[in-house]
Amino acid sequence: MSDLYDTDVLEWSERQAELLRRHAMRQPSNEALDWDNIAEEIEGVGRSELNAVQNLLVQALRHDLKTLAWPCSLHVPHWRSEAVAFRHDARRRFTPSMRQRINVASLFNEALRELPTTMDGYPPAQDALALAVVNQPATVDEALEKPADRPTLSRT
Repeated sequence: MSDLYDTDVLEWSERQAELLRRHAMRQPSNEALDWDNIAEEIEGVGRSELNAVQNLLVQALRHDLKTLAWPCSLHVPHWRSEAVAFRHDARRRFTPSMRQRINVASLFNEALRELPTTMDGYPPAQDALALAVVNQPATVDEALEKPADRPTLSRT
């Protein structure tokens, strides 16, 4: 079980919480321990990692969208660099059990909603954003890839 902690903390935390709850049901007289909250806190470890990966993906997607919406901005190299760093951190924290819990379309829409209305005094390039929406990443693996690996989000 400790191997699972190292490879998939989300799955580990859920299993440990379930085991604690089962144990608490068999040991109701042990009032010294707050079993329900202990189990909840252990589950929270996994949820925290899942939330971190989702937040990193939103940040990466937002930076991708900025490079498309304002391709002439002096900030484009910085945005690309940041998107790479956010994806790197997301891949490092990602575990297999997160795959079915991450809604990529929802994360993409969040990134899109959080775009500024102007940058450097200019509105976003609507045609580029429309293309990005049509070609948004559909899977977790696509969202975790570097932008250069996703021709649908690169400028041509």
